[in-house]
Amino acid sequence: MKVVAAYLLAVLGGNASPSADDLKVILGSVGAEADDDRIELLLSEVKGKDITELIASGREKLASVPSGGGAVAVAAPAGGGGGAAPAAEAKKEEKVEEKEESDDDMGFSLFD
Repeated sequence: MKVVAAYLLAVLGGNASPSADDLKVILGSVGAEADDDRIELLLSEVKGKDITELIASGREKLASVPSGGGAVAVAAPAGGGGGAAPAAEAKKEEKVEEKEESDDDMGFSLFD
């Protein structure tokens, strides 16, 4: 991801066709290591392609990816017992209190 970010920064900076050295300079400026294999892979994939078309194509692909979380339906038992409802509510509260995995970085790290 950091290689893609460096590539996009170079393009935004006016370099329509950044080289591997350009990307290494950008990554080095923030203290990130440059992985030559990843840089070469990215450059080979984008060679001769327009960045705006690549971004538009990526947006179309992302639009088809489901992004909503699945909701868990909690069914209350049928039948009368006043004691069943508080037990179901206690279980529901337990689930809410559980610490879920943080989505702050969405699984991406700038300094892998």
